[in-house]
Amino acid sequence: MPPTWPWLLVLAPIVGSFVGVVATRFAAPQTILWGRSRCPHCGHSLTARDLVPFASWLALCGRCRHCGAAISAAYPVIELAALAIAVWSLAVADGAMVWVTAGLGWTLLALAAIDWRHFVLPDFLTLPLIAAGLAAAWALDRSTVADRAIGAAAGFAFVMLVRTAYWQLRRREGIGLGDAKLLAAAGAWVAWQGLPSVVLIAAVAGLLAAVLARWWNLSWDDRVPFGAFLALGTWLVWLYGPPV
Repeated sequence: MPPTWPWLLVLAPIVGSFVGVVATRFAAPQTILWGRSRCPHCGHSLTARDLVPFASWLALCGRCRHCGAAISAAYPVIELAALAIAVWSLAVADGAMVWVTAGLGWTLLALAAIDWRHFVLPDFLTLPLIAAGLAAAWALDRSTVADRAIGAAAGFAFVMLVRTAYWQLRRREGIGLGDAKLLAAAGAWVAWQGLPSVVLIAAVAGLLAAVLARWWNLSWDDRVPFGAFLALGTWLVWLYGPPV
């Protein structure tokens, strides 16, 4: 059997490019698989030579071939992040777990990218992630299925409790339903024992990011893309276990 790592490393930038498409078209999921890629400025259809991960953006100096408008650096950054997730997965896991770990990381990357830019965590990513966590437990270690099912329920219930309490105190929404579904997905992957660590890592990272954003005069309009930090916490706890 050929080694896993060459295939994973070749696939990673392509997945990263696809994640960029998902992050751009999340509001219309039906266009993700079937819609043509176009320049967001001039609307010109992009060809294969415009869509080669990393290389196309570098060759075009970050500009559209047709209208010269700037292309967001977010695209190559996401592609590099997808490659980094693949390398990280290879360093930590082995066998089938490499692909499971990379798949989780790429899905979390898509959720983080969308939440960071739009403060949305779409159901078409969070809900399948819950099912995938439970399915992975069933396929790889059935003794963990109960703990992961409890984790999914506990993650959702925790956020709903915080959401309700915040509403009672402030009469406004403090945390979205998407965060509840993402924390449920986290529980499905790291079980209930890992949830406190996921929340702690997310809270500390979110607070640090908010402080840095204020320091650099960046504004999130008094909102923090907490889902992005929940994704980070889930990833780290999945890889290394709960420190708490």
